[in-house]
Amino acid sequence: MTSALDARFFWLSFWTYLAAFLVFSVYAAVRKRGVGIAATAAFLAAFALHTAGLAARWIVTTHPPLSTMYEYAVTMSWAVALSFIVVMARFRRMVLGVIVSPVLLVVLVIASLLPKEASKQLMPALQSYWFYIHVTLAACAEGAFIVAAGAGIIYLIRRGAGAGEKDFLPSRDLLEEIIMRSLRIGYPLFTIGALFAGAIWAQYAWGRFWSWDPKETGSLVLWLYYTLVLHQNVRGVWRGKTLAVLAIVGLAIAIVSFLGNLFFGGMHAYI
Repeated sequence: MTSALDARFFWLSFWTYLAAFLVFSVYAAVRKRGVGIAATAAFLAAFALHTAGLAARWIVTTHPPLSTMYEYAVTMSWAVALSFIVVMARFRRMVLGVIVSPVLLVVLVIASLLPKEASKQLMPALQSYWFYIHVTLAACAEGAFIVAAGAGIIYLIRRGAGAGEKDFLPSRDLLEEIIMRSLRIGYPLFTIGALFAGAIWAQYAWGRFWSWDPKETGSLVLWLYYTLVLHQNVRGVWRGKTLAVLAIVGLAIAIVSFLGNLFFGGMHAYI
């Protein structure tokens, strides 16, 4: 069973996000506040359509849209958009949209290539509240990690920009703060959702907390990576450019972890 309604909402949200990205790019070039407001309005409209698509999918399937890789991808991209909106509201830096928007679009493109079949009847392993907690928190955490990587990219661009462009871009201190706040939000969500809730769900679904499944292993590697990054940052060792690079590398690890079961199979093969 497929839902034409949710597919239409996601299609419209994709093109609206694309329009927002283009207007954000114009804003970065002309530095006019009115253009930035227009880009933000387009992004918020795309987010509303995205939310409507998730709601339509939920209504059609009668369960939260989290049970397949396609649903996880569109939900994770929604979490990226939400994280960006929160950061933009807090720091008033619309230029971040130039980086976050294309990353979000890439996630939606990946989602479009995945099987979209919707089913009202979930397999027994997915019929657990722990599964929904696990996937929801993991998606929100990875949304925060993507925003951190976006701020890291702008940090590196700022280092190589000319004097005039540096005045326009957020300060290095502000970008570092955005990176750290995003990581500090994402890390506990990932710890609780991807690891602890995931282990409890695995015990419920498969009879054991840990099985060294490719996605489990990838999540553990990602958690250990961010644990090290945050630990070293608290010690005052990994700051500035190093932190920006590490935020970007973390995104690459997260992408590999997300796609791992497509290539290596495992018990997460259905999601």
